[in-house]
Amino acid sequence: MSRYTGPTTRINRRFGMPIFAANKAFERRSYPPGQHGPRLRRKLNDYSIGLNEKQKLRYMYGLSEKQFRITFENAKKRKGIAGENFIQLLECRLDNVVYRAGLARSRQSARQFVCHGHVLVNGKKVDIPSFQVKAGDEISVRDRASSRQLGTRNVEDNQYRPVPPWLTLNADVLKVNVTRLPNRDESDTTINEQLIVEFYSR
Repeated sequence: MSRYTGPTTRINRRFGMPIFAANKAFERRSYPPGQHGPRLRRKLNDYSIGLNEKQKLRYMYGLSEKQFRITFENAKKRKGIAGENFIQLLECRLDNVVYRAGLARSRQSARQFVCHGHVLVNGKKVDIPSFQVKAGDEISVRDRASSRQLGTRNVEDNQYRPVPPWLTLNADVLKVNVTRLPNRDESDTTINEQLIVEFYSR
């Protein structure tokens, strides 16, 4: 399955939560889509619950099914709890760091921001959204008029969104320092990653 580029409100309604940015359409109709949506009462089995959790997280971070599975396999190879490693790998993606620092309005726009070559990592241009940042890395916006203008506007738009404690943003020079790797409780997801581990372990 490729990366989702369709209607975002439909996905929000499907899962009953703002996977993508919520809008008035979702607020008016928070029930599942379709003519039976308001009265739909499905009894989910264990497989369906695990699948829903996986799909929620995949949509949140904007990954294709193949990317998502590869990231999970990499998490299993690391020492520690597979579920927590998985969330940490997702959080340390360059596009997510750009979004979480406030340099982009959403993860989708952060992905585009990175792909268009606006971002430097330790002074070198990186245009790969899946690039894994490490503790001590410095992410900055390129010293180019179009890049600086876009980055400044995004920071101003997101000034009231808190920056997670594992990142340090210098809004004046559009630089972000990764002070350490994130903990599980610092992720802004409400996903039960253990269900995803069980789903892939079937």
